[in-house]
Amino acid sequence: MAPKYDLFINNEWVAPETGEWISVENPATKETVGQAARGGEADLDRAVAAAKAAFPAWSRKTATERADYVHALKDLVKRDKEKLAEIITSEMGKPLKEARVEVDFAIGLLRFAAENTLRLQGEIIPGSTPDEKILIDRVPLGVIGAITAWNFPLALCARKIGPAIAAGNTIVVKPHELTPLASLHLAKLVEEAKIPKGVVNIVTGDGPEVGVPLVAHPDVKLITMTGSTPAGKKIMAAAAETLKEVRLELGGKAPFLVMEDADLEKAAEAAVQSRFMNTGQVCTCNERTYIHEAVYDEFVQKVRQKIADLKVGLPTDPETDMGPKVSEDELKKVHEMVEKAVRQGAKLETGGKRLTGGVYDKGYFYAPTLLTNVSQDMDIVHNEVFGPVMSLIKVKDFDQALAWANDCRYGLSAYLFTKDLGRILRMTRELEFGEVYVNRPGGEAPQGFHHGYKESGLGGEDGQHGLEAYVQTKTIYLNV
Repeated sequence: MAPKYDLFINNEWVAPETGEWISVENPATKETVGQAARGGEADLDRAVAAAKAAFPAWSRKTATERADYVHALKDLVKRDKEKLAEIITSEMGKPLKEARVEVDFAIGLLRFAAENTLRLQGEIIPGSTPDEKILIDRVPLGVIGAITAWNFPLALCARKIGPAIAAGNTIVVKPHELTPLASLHLAKLVEEAKIPKGVVNIVTGDGPEVGVPLVAHPDVKLITMTGSTPAGKKIMAAAAETLKEVRLELGGKAPFLVMEDADLEKAAEAAVQSRFMNTGQVCTCNERTYIHEAVYDEFVQKVRQKIADLKVGLPTDPETDMGPKVSEDELKKVHEMVEKAVRQGAKLETGGKRLTGGVYDKGYFYAPTLLTNVSQDMDIVHNEVFGPVMSLIKVKDFDQALAWANDCRYGLSAYLFTKDLGRILRMTRELEFGEVYVNRPGGEAPQGFHHGYKESGLGGEDGQHGLEAYVQTKTIYLNV
């Protein structure tokens, strides 16, 4: 029987005021794999009150004490790696081997937060008189509200919980209603790690019933959200009512630039990996591939073969490279974008359809798709696909590749394959993206800084800069 989860508030498992639960579906089989409480505004208020009450004592703990709690949580996630990977696969459809990578990333995020708690340093500035010193301290904000997306159900929770509580805040997390189960298992580990009551609270439910009141709540001092750009804009507007800080990690439309001097085998491998990992459901995925005309035909042959070699199947199969889309709606959205691209003149080389027969009939499987003859003016070049579709665009030179890459309302991630140092240096000045992978596939590091420009969001996460997002400065004019 599928497990049934209550809400995690003040280190207690409590039934929702609504008396309702949300069924969580396995996108590979359409089976119900769990039930999560359908929280409401009253539940959210209770969670924020618990976090607010816990904040004074938690913020007064030493950095070392807080780090020890985060280390304890990290160790428990490491212990339960296989269990957590299985949960991620069951609720999201991610291949088990990729789910294990996600758990490792979550472990790394918690480790960085714990190890760097003592590095939240202040400053001492000369005063205006001989006997004065100006101190700039870094202090926690208070209650943090976190909203996570469905594509990395564990890692996104760890990405927000780790630095938030390490910096001395308390937190209320709203996981996505499609994939709440990994975060609820994480709540069990919070309890086992003996993190004090109210420091971490998890309220499941949908956006209007939980997310909206979380953003609007006057006792929440910062909202950190990972999700779509339209949702991020709504959150930013709503947060303005209480002038709370907002940090948004939103959509992406990553360009993948392949120049004529690139290692084509390495570039083709990275292009396919960065497009089809997690069925293309990653904000940093290779969304549009720009190839120099001198190597275009050879590159097309290489990626066509690598796409043909991808095995699509049940995510629990160790041989599976790509699982299903997360839902029927997401599958339909991707297919409509492919059909429109073909109507606008793109050539369908392979894929472009829902997979059927055998295990495919039980889930939301879409064929790995390759489009050539794609032009810069097509809709698929400008709108985020978030699915297993690679679009190849021919460019005449590096200038055109840069111009077309920047012709985009998003600015999260980009890729560049070249051996020319001059081009790489130009890229650092001219490519309008917050994160660039040079001669390698995607995948950010916990010690880096994951952030976007333009409509890809505000602020950023990970590393020292991400950790410092969870504190505010206090200036003290000290005179004795």
